[in-house]
Amino acid sequence: MLSLNSRKYKDKVQATGKQEIHRNIIEGCKLGQQRSQYQLYQLYSKAMFNVCYRMMSNREEAEDLLQDSFTDAFHRLHTFRYESSFGHWLKRVTVHKCINEIKRKKTNLDYYDDMGWFENQEEEKEEAYGNGLTVENVKKAMEHLPSGSRMIFSLYLLEGYDHVEISQILDISESNSKSQYMRARRKIKELLNTNSHETR
Repeated sequence: MLSLNSRKYKDKVQATGKQEIHRNIIEGCKLGQQRSQYQLYQLYSKAMFNVCYRMMSNREEAEDLLQDSFTDAFHRLHTFRYESSFGHWLKRVTVHKCINEIKRKKTNLDYYDDMGWFENQEEEKEEAYGNGLTVENVKKAMEHLPSGSRMIFSLYLLEGYDHVEISQILDISESNSKSQYMRARRKIKELLNTNSHETR
């Protein structure tokens, strides 16, 4: 049986090996090798499609933006310096592609306007969401949020942006981003808990 230290060493070796494989693929893409581009697409397309779908809430638009994001990423790949994980870098490219499309269409985003108590409140600690906390249930609950609030929730909780970045992306105040996120999170919690009770 492996000791804890042995397991950590084995995991580290496996992670290092995986990084080297990805690095070789990325370098192949920089040289314009189609096989490497296909391999990179296979590795990351599913995760990036999920990002696009969460942002756009439309499958056809998500599929189009997925292709555009990879095309843009391949053109800009020479700027990737391994200062972060490639997945993180690619997600940034993908999110900005989605945001630019939303701005291009001049889509009017809807927000909660019954903020009241949520204004100027400190962000709450994460709370339990009941037995209904699955990825699919959260996605379904997000469909009930106003479009702008849904995007803030997605950018903050799922894509890793902070409220300063979100306020700049959506051209809203930082405090509004925080309060909209808190309201959206509470609404999703209510929906998940309601669904959990109904299925018992």
